[in-house]
Amino acid sequence: MTPGSQPGGAPIKLLIAALGGEGGAVLMNWIVAAAESLDFPVQSTSIPGVAQRTGATTYYIEIVPVPSRELGAKRPVLALVPGIGDVDMVVTSELLEAGRAIGGGFVTPDRTFVVASTHRIYAMAEKIQMGDGRLDAGKLLQAINENSRAALLLDMDEIAQHSRAMINAVMLGAIAGTGRLPIPEQAYAAAIESEGKAAEANLRGFGAGLEAARRTQATAEAGEAARLGAVAQFLPEEFTGFPDATRKILDEGVRRLTSYQDAKYAGLYLDRLKPIATADRGADSGGKLLAETARHLALRMSFEDVIRVAEAKLDPARMKRIAEEVGAKPGEPFAVVDFFKPGIEEMATLLPSFVAKPILRVSERMGWLGTVYVGMNVQSNSVSGYLKMRMLASLKRFRKSSHRFREEQRAIEEWLGLVAQAAARSAALGLEVAECARLIKGYGDTLKRGQANYRTIADRVIAPALAGRWPASLAADAIASGRAAALADPEGESLARTLGEIDGRARLDLAAE
Repeated sequence: MTPGSQPGGAPIKLLIAALGGEGGAVLMNWIVAAAESLDFPVQSTSIPGVAQRTGATTYYIEIVPVPSRELGAKRPVLALVPGIGDVDMVVTSELLEAGRAIGGGFVTPDRTFVVASTHRIYAMAEKIQMGDGRLDAGKLLQAINENSRAALLLDMDEIAQHSRAMINAVMLGAIAGTGRLPIPEQAYAAAIESEGKAAEANLRGFGAGLEAARRTQATAEAGEAARLGAVAQFLPEEFTGFPDATRKILDEGVRRLTSYQDAKYAGLYLDRLKPIATADRGADSGGKLLAETARHLALRMSFEDVIRVAEAKLDPARMKRIAEEVGAKPGEPFAVVDFFKPGIEEMATLLPSFVAKPILRVSERMGWLGTVYVGMNVQSNSVSGYLKMRMLASLKRFRKSSHRFREEQRAIEEWLGLVAQAAARSAALGLEVAECARLIKGYGDTLKRGQANYRTIADRVIAPALAGRWPASLAADAIASGRAAALADPEGESLARTLGEIDGRARLDLAAE
């Protein structure tokens, strides 16, 4: 769902970050004027930044996409400041400011569309370093792509210079070009003209930003269509029945699992999601439950094991990246030494269950699990080291017969069953159960702690909720609180305290009924 098509006249929430002298206030006024020309209720506020390039001035706008005349006597109450996780579009005039918005929690993968300029104006913290203190632009771009629902990235500074206009006019054109606001481009142009100052230059910058946004989006959509078409051709029947809004996540999941194991395993991924798609429709979740479950399922099905680690170590892109980091010249030799410390459990679970189980039972009885490890140093880019890694990676064909694989599949099926049951009570409850997959990650001690915390939440919160002993809204809040506590403190102490408080609150609520 795009912001412009929000149900029930819910306000569209737009956060803009611009540096001093870039005309952020004028940009805000243009958007407000364009919205008012369509009789949309609109409210805006600005929060000044600080000097010496340590922060931007932010502008917050809420627009109700329903004309005031259609609201009758009702008048919407609009917020003065943005809420964390409650912003539809973030627009920044510089790349680091997009990173700040992400760090502040205003950009979320399920909702926020990011429009950002890719150029840099270095912050004071970067300039005062004795060496090269610049932040890695690649990491900022990766953060935007990973944390936003979608993004439009342009060098707005270059566009502004080429069109001989201020960057705020280019930003307005980029906003219009996304089509995410229910405002036609003519309304924006009229707002620029009515403002009167430097109208010709501003219209020129607006047009350049509009054209660049549309061209960039068209290129991205063509590439996305080609990728989705390739996957749909690869698995034509399996892709039917899923909402178009989830196709990007499904595409990535299929590609990830095909690479991780094979095409049949990717097909299992889609088969497992079909009941979730049905549950999503039944809960009227609008695809959100399916999308989040699909994302977590792809990660859970591509769990980390020794085979996966060996494949990652052999990735040519990794060697290239290391060579760049150490400054090795083309053809110059360098050594990459990887340190491994696998435990008995990690090695034993590669074996079939009938062999692994006796080994694990004896190891547990002897107290070796979690205490006995085998330390290894492997020079991955040497001939002998490469062959060792290749031998481990070649076990991929036997992965489906391993004890770890079978245990993971059993746990995945159990989790998916809980998601579907929870969704039958409420979409919010189903989503919180799906998000509990975040606790299961890594391997070794990290995996054990995560699994233990997940089982605790499942037994003490999810099970009572699905049995109907707790109201769905209370259960959803309790699961979210327990999960947040477990992620903040993997050792489980915070989780224990949180669950104790939840139990007390549940008893009070039940007693009051």
